[in-house]
This record gives sequence, structure tokens and C-alpha cells, in this order.
Amino acid sequence: MLQPPANTPPPHRARWSVGAFALVAALVASACAGGAAGGGSGSAAPVKAPPPAFSPPAAGATSQTAVLSGGCFWGVQGVFQHVRGVRQVLAGYAGGARATAAYELVGTGTTGHAESVRIVFDPRQISYGEILRIYFSVATDPTQLNQQFPDEGPQYRGEIFYMDEVQKTVAQRYIAQLEAAKVFHRPIVTRVDAFSGFFPAETYHQDYLILHPQAAYIATYDLPKVAALRALFPDLYRSAPLRAL
Repeated sequence: MLQPPANTPPPHRARWSVGAFALVAALVASACAGGAAGGGSGSAAPVKAPPPAFSPPAAGATSQTAVLSGGCFWGVQGVFQHVRGVRQVLAGYAGGARATAAYELVGTGTTGHAESVRIVFDPRQISYGEILRIYFSVATDPTQLNQQFPDEGPQYRGEIFYMDEVQKTVAQRYIAQLEAAKVFHRPIVTRVDAFSGFFPAETYHQDYLILHPQAAYIATYDLPKVAALRALFPDLYRSAPLRAL
């Protein structure tokens, strides 16, 4: 199947000119579900989650990998490209087979894949627990089941793909901690499952937030996440984003 040219946005997410943004974005925002703090804007109101109570240091490790899904991968990638200690963030697909790791197929919601990101980071600078703290605080709304705001379907589910038993335990204990503290107004529905493979997305998806900051979808749903990262985690924020390509 032919792929759109590199400068052509994929069809499933609405794109509007900057001139039309003010009117349409207001309509879209008013229709979206409330965020974690009960807001009614186009993206979830950020919540600064507490640090994980259990986040053991990676003894001797100089590089680790986290694979996360939480809605459209443009925004999740864009958030972690601004995080200190992160070395690479790729948008891609996880949860399904290699043969179905293509945008048009994943978009049907029948492949088992979720739009995901693979984050390679230096555990001497940022821990896996801190990666999850940012994920739950600003990158996704963990109370939305099989969707993130305008994007609906199992390919937009929230899921943590753990690489080993330590990551599994950190994720499970952190979710239990957030639930016990009632950080969110609704139950967390983020899944925790074993990693089974990650397949990078098409080139035109990579660095989308960096390359298209004026796209209405990005401005409405994703740039507020980056702003929240800067406001809530200034010590972990890097102003110059890390490019994937």
C-alpha cells in the first residue's frame, strides 16, 4: 500500500489551517472528555503524580528501554523528546505481529497493536519510575479506556510493555500507589503487559510534533502536554527536543 508523501499528514486525524483553528478547536475542545483533574478542555488537565515509592536503581546499567502507549504517538513522543536523560524516542507499534505493523492496518483496530513509543534512556540520569511518573502526569490520561480524547479504538489504549520483572513490578506497584492515593478522579485503566516487540512507524510519523507545531491537532492536544512537562518537571525538561530522525 502506498504511503503518503513525507509532508502529507495521515488522514484519520483532522488537520485545519491556522486561520480556522480558533473556531474549530473551541468546538472540539468543548466536546472532549474531562481530564484527570476533571477539566473539560481538549487535553487532560495535568496532574503531578507523586514519585514512585518503589523504583530500584539499575545497578551498573548505562542504558534502558521503556515502551509505552497512551493515545496518538505524536504527543507521547513529543513529550519524551523534551525529557533530560532520554537518548531516543521512536514512534511505532507494539502489541501485535510484525506483519500488521503498518499505519493503515493498525488504524482498523483489529491488529492487536497500539500506537506506542520506544524510549531509550540513561538510568543514571532518569529512572524507569520517573519515566512512568511523567507518562501518568502529562503524556496520557490513564482513565480513558481504548481512547485518548478524539482518537478512539484499541490502538489508542494505554499500555505499559515491561521488559523484565523489575519493570513489571515498578509499573504495577506505581499504579496501585496512584490508585490508593486517588490521584485521578476515575480508575486507572492502563494495562501492564510483557513486551513482545516494537516496530517503528513510518517516517512521516516521526518527529511530528517538532515538524508540525501549528497543526490544529498538535496545538489542541499535544503542545499543552509539553507545556505541562516544563511547568511540572522543570528539572527534567530540556528545551531543545531530541530528534528521532
